[in-house]
Amino acid sequence: MSNAMRSETSNESMRTRPVDTKLEVVVIPVSDVDRAKRFYEKLGWRLDADFSNDADFRVIQFTPPGSGCAIIFGRNVTAAAPGSAQGLYLIVSDIDAARRDLAARGVEVSEVFHDASGVYAGKDEPYLFGRLRIAGRDPEHRSYRSFASFKDPDGNGWLLQEVTTRLPGRIDADETAFSTSSDLAAALRRAAQAHGEHEKRNGGKHDENWPDWYAEYMVREQAGRQLPL
Repeated sequence: MSNAMRSETSNESMRTRPVDTKLEVVVIPVSDVDRAKRFYEKLGWRLDADFSNDADFRVIQFTPPGSGCAIIFGRNVTAAAPGSAQGLYLIVSDIDAARRDLAARGVEVSEVFHDASGVYAGKDEPYLFGRLRIAGRDPEHRSYRSFASFKDPDGNGWLLQEVTTRLPGRIDADETAFSTSSDLAAALRRAAQAHGEHEKRNGGKHDENWPDWYAEYMVREQAGRQLPL
């Protein structure tokens, strides 16, 4: 094979199969490092690191439960203004359970809300780029549509977003996985409810193959494919 052909093959390979580039760290600007550390510990997030050179540098890293991405903050870590990080999304499978957990930990968290383009109807400020809140979860219980919000002591803004079914193409159906036991349990509950309706449509008879039906439902739901009837 000529050098030119090898080069073309290499370039084609690079275009079709990009190198894995995993987002693993987001920097959060804070004014009081120890206060921020206490806050994120209170959330129940995993403390990964607290490094300092005892002079002018300190970095702390936390990872939310089930997340592949961590946050870092500290002293001389970023020049951004404390509190300027906004619209930080935390994806959850059960918005009500996630909100209850935060409230139980002493975190001031908004009521569940959904997006609306009409008249502002909530006591909180618009949640992102002027988008308006309407109290309560999405009336149709659609994935991606229900939120809650909270802030850290500096005002960095976090959004809980409920995602139960991914849009098509977002998840590889051959690589379905649940990062936490609570996510798996929530998926099982949704499958159980849907399977109950499935049995009703089929004369109320017990479905001996319910494990297969559950598995198919959960894989399709996560991959954003058409759900079984």
